[in-house]
Amino acid sequence: MHLIVGLGNIGDKYQLTRHNIGFLVIDEITKNLTTSNINKSNFKSDLFKSGYNLYSKPKTYMNHSGEAVHAIKEYYKLENENIIVIHDDLDLPFGSVKFKIGGGHGGHNGLRSIDSYIGKDYIRVRIGIGKPQDKTQVANYVLSNFSKEELNKLEDIISHTIKAIDSLKVEDIDVVKSKFTLK
Repeated sequence: MHLIVGLGNIGDKYQLTRHNIGFLVIDEITKNLTTSNINKSNFKSDLFKSGYNLYSKPKTYMNHSGEAVHAIKEYYKLENENIIVIHDDLDLPFGSVKFKIGGGHGGHNGLRSIDSYIGKDYIRVRIGIGKPQDKTQVANYVLSNFSKEELNKLEDIISHTIKAIDSLKVEDIDVVKSKFTLK
């Protein structure tokens, strides 16, 4: 069983923000799957099951994502190697997709939270959102909507990411890195 977590913030005002790229990927993955909704309040998450996979959109807001991931991990007795977290990455150019296991959180509060609850050795799908020129604008930037031009490219980026995630379920991460990394 794999737990695929898309990071983001709940609420309509955040729906198309850069920080919500993880939610957008989960929405697209589950759109055509037959899923059952798992309603357990201690999961603090919109949680769906399809086949042997779980798909999560934490309801804790980004900064407390670890609470939801930890609750699901413990309940289903999952190993970190079976947890895939999809998140935005300021340090990658817009549209880049990279994969890694472990490493630092790079200032990403959602990853910081997850690391504090389950450790660092889970699979990360990093989707580049670019960054503002002025570093003092990072919070405003990640919480701002994608531009019209970026929205036009998102469908292809998300489609590519979903193919990579499907491969992560059956192939070694190094194989997936070589096949699916977009620079």
